[in-house]
Amino acid sequence: MQHLDRQVIEQALKWSQEGKTIWLCTVLATFGSSPRAPGSWMVVSQEGKHIGSLSGGCVEDDFIKRLGVGEYDRPITVTRYGDPDDTQGAHIALPCGGVLEVLIERLRSTADTQKHLATLLATLNGHHRLIRNVNLTTGEQSFSEDATLGPRVVRLDEQPYDEQEHDRQDVVQMRIAPARRLIIAGISPISTPCAAFAATLGFEVIVCDPDEAACADFAVPGVAVKALLPSLYIASGACHSATAVVALTHDPRIDDLAMMEAVRTSAFYIGVMGSRRTSTARAERLIRSGGLTEEEVGRLHMPIGLALGSKTPAEIALAVMADIVRVQHGRTIDELSQ
Repeated sequence: MQHLDRQVIEQALKWSQEGKTIWLCTVLATFGSSPRAPGSWMVVSQEGKHIGSLSGGCVEDDFIKRLGVGEYDRPITVTRYGDPDDTQGAHIALPCGGVLEVLIERLRSTADTQKHLATLLATLNGHHRLIRNVNLTTGEQSFSEDATLGPRVVRLDEQPYDEQEHDRQDVVQMRIAPARRLIIAGISPISTPCAAFAATLGFEVIVCDPDEAACADFAVPGVAVKALLPSLYIASGACHSATAVVALTHDPRIDDLAMMEAVRTSAFYIGVMGSRRTSTARAERLIRSGGLTEEEVGRLHMPIGLALGSKTPAEIALAVMADIVRVQHGRTIDELSQ
């Protein structure tokens, strides 16, 4: 889940609490090239203000224009953008040449709407996952627990289902998980490009370093900086299952302590910079002095990053973020060549 999506739900809840009707738009599926993945959100207020996106701008503009002339006044609508064969869809060609299928929910300002949005926001901020179920016929919404991995959006009419369960074929399920987070342990020349890449990819980025002067000089738009030991921040409960932790300083006092705390969390990626020789020595040190088990050390990506032959700080940062994205999507190293 992207950090931008959390901002969408925060704004949706705020507008609803102000008594405004909102339209929550969700990308259900994409065909061909598309700038936004299934599950991406945009929310629009009754005045036409919006946050989030469905495309590079053309879909947003068209949607707001249509909303202004009274379209999408039903509780729920499914439409397609970029599909010339869809007689019910929005007939605009996407610059990328792809097709977007979009779910549009009109949500009036009610206590039920605000409770639903608050649950979404708590899930994005928290440590657990939920499935959001929306009936495409009635607009009825519900949540169920999610203990599985799979696509972010599933249309049940495209999946096997029990014929005794009425209306199930009209339901779309959306996996809701905490917003992706990157904790960068320590400030080094690699920390800046790594933070910038991660922010561009939609991660919430937090950089931690005990050096207050270095923290004051660190400036990447949208990145939070905390002047404290990274291990203390990690131990405070900052990691959830959508968190990646990377240590980039070559300073064992920062890197080792961060790794010792990170392996006790549910972070999906934990990596530390260093050569193979340094990594072997670190593994022995973490077991001998840090009290970690071989299984815990086995969770660490070290040396960190894909083997791209990186030399410069930007190239190393690219290799780190590429490896994080690889793990996030469940791809093995061998699959990268396929």
